Amino acid sequence: MAVTQLFRLVVRRSAARATLRAHRRYSKVSPALSEQLRVFESLREKQGSKKRTEAAEKPLSIRLADGRTVKGRAGVTTPSFVAQSVRVRGALVGKVNGELWELGRPLEADCELQLLGFDTVEGKQAAWRTGACVLGGVLEGLFGAEVCREGASELGLFCDHLLDSGSLSLSDVEARCKKSAALKLPLSRLELSTDEAQELFQNSKLRLQLVEEQMNDSTLTVYRCGDRVGVCSGPLLPHTGLLKVFKMLQLSSVTLANEAESSGLTRLLGVAFPGEREKEEWEREQEEARRRDHRRIGTDQELFFFNEVSPGSCFFLPKGAHIYSTLTDYIKSEYRRRGFNEVVTPTLYSTALWERSGHWEHYSENMFTVTSEGSQTYALKPMNCPAHCLMFEQRVRSWRELPLRWADFGALHRNELSGALGGLTRVRRFCQDDAHIFCTPEQLEEEIVGCLDFVRSVYQVFGFSFHCLLSTRPTPCLGEPEQWDSAEQQLERGLQQFGEHWELNPGDGAFYGPKIDIQIKDAIGRQHQCATIQLDFQLPLRFDLQYVGRDGQLRRPVMIHRAVLGSLERMIAILAENFGGKWPLWLSPAQVMVIPVGGNSESYGRQVVRRFREAGFMVDLNNDQGATFNKKIRSAQLAQYNYIFVVGDEERESGTVNVRSRGGKQMGRRPTEEVLTSLTQLRDTKSNQDEF
Repeated sequence: MAVTQLFRLVVRRSAARATLRAHRRYSKVSPALSEQLRVFESLREKQGSKKRTEAAEKPLSIRLADGRTVKGRAGVTTPSFVAQSVRVRGALVGKVNGELWELGRPLEADCELQLLGFDTVEGKQAAWRTGACVLGGVLEGLFGAEVCREGASELGLFCDHLLDSGSLSLSDVEARCKKSAALKLPLSRLELSTDEAQELFQNSKLRLQLVEEQMNDSTLTVYRCGDRVGVCSGPLLPHTGLLKVFKMLQLSSVTLANEAESSGLTRLLGVAFPGEREKEEWEREQEEARRRDHRRIGTDQELFFFNEVSPGSCFFLPKGAHIYSTLTDYIKSEYRRRGFNEVVTPTLYSTALWERSGHWEHYSENMFTVTSEGSQTYALKPMNCPAHCLMFEQRVRSWRELPLRWADFGALHRNELSGALGGLTRVRRFCQDDAHIFCTPEQLEEEIVGCLDFVRSVYQVFGFSFHCLLSTRPTPCLGEPEQWDSAEQQLERGLQQFGEHWELNPGDGAFYGPKIDIQIKDAIGRQHQCATIQLDFQLPLRFDLQYVGRDGQLRRPVMIHRAVLGSLERMIAILAENFGGKWPLWLSPAQVMVIPVGGNSESYGRQVVRRFREAGFMVDLNNDQGATFNKKIRSAQLAQYNYIFVVGDEERESGTVNVRSRGGKQMGRRPTEEVLTSLTQLRDTKSNQDEF
């Protein structure tokens, strides 16, 4: 009890000192900013009074990730206090029962608490969001810019701003951010309604315009850092002093949504770190990422390219098309094993379909449209689900037919902003291994487990480790609470039966149903979300989908949206970078290079090429008379051919090939048919081994 009282006293004194410092600086700011700070503090006091009234200070139990249990009091004990008491260093943000939680935010009930540092995605994002707050204050207070939007992405922190005159020196901005952060400015956050947000930002028309884009469920999260108020999209650090190093990366122009021309906004992108060690580690990761960049690999290996005649749409060259087709064929073979049936649907639909599905109201800005005779508007499909609903309703369905599992590899088009396009990871034309399952409520759990097993079998082939996130009911959402509760419970039971690691992701479900997101980790530790399993209560309702149940009554099916690879284009980018361009044999577009040596060996080399091509391998022959033997070997290794077959007179006479791996290991002379059998087994088992 004494510890708790002491902690409360320290918190109150710290808050009082912070408030006093703020008041001392209050007279230095402009009248408009002074009014903004007054509104912020007024709203903060109003919300704080309500929370103090609700806080009961009841005893609570806090279970840590290592199994230890810490005692505390509701409304008083914070993750920061817990970190100090158990001597956990480097914590930047908490996770309470799966929900991200600021270190300074009091805990409210018995919970499981994770303390996350900069080595986690969540910790890094909290640091970069805080760094964006610091950068925003520096741009406004020291450079006279108007900051309209700030935040963090997987690339770093950013501030979109308007600067009337002059230019920014990145090194100067870095130094000033470091100096500002060293003041250890506290950060305060508030959740505001639409009206409160409009009152707070009434003096900035551009900020208000962007605020409307950032409103989440009719609320907006804002923060105060020193004499500045801004918008943030997630937890922040307790104070700016936890950031010791800043690095500014680039300046670029920003195009606003629904505007073709430049808005005059400039984006300053940077990163921030708790110390030099974290910065050096980040720089090593960036160098490795540049080396593995799929765009460089795509150019070097002649896999694909882009052209302005069709922005955001990839041209796959023969080798890239081989990878694309191999992935598609692999998933199709799994479909046959798992009871999925492939369907083919149109690409262009009347807006009547999108109005019926609800997409026209919420998604039309992201759709490509064309006008036909009679001024009828059509749209290229950005997803397959409405078409599959049309197929379900074509005739009366019986419970005996369910589950129906329909897969569709149709081309999809989404009108992404030009500034968001980047290689294969964000495109306008793409294809998904998209499928929809229509089932009875009683079949749901089994179908979820089947989908998860599908994901695991595919990701094991690629060598990916992964974990699952159960994303639950957001606010607001569509559907009855009982329906949500039942669906979430079935998803949870499915995850428990599945047996792999999973975490709760509260409030991050789609508005039409809960979902399971699967995050993979690649060879250099980066996280990617590709697979997803989503429940949908709304499309069956909007399309009035029904089946005849066992009792003869009409019932509503449950619809599951699922993808394993996700976008094939994005998966190819991830795989290229994961393997560093060294494709495993079964996926490789350059499997074997045959190099003849000696005057009479070229004819035999062509025989070897023909034999392996007949068996379905990607084989080439290097008969360049002007290149030396060593140069031919080196060229094949640089082109990432999995195997190099050297053939001369001895190999011709004995019906053998002399095998080398791309890593330079000489595997010796072996009978051609034996090698063919071994490589066929490696390919067909989708092995990632280089030797046989």
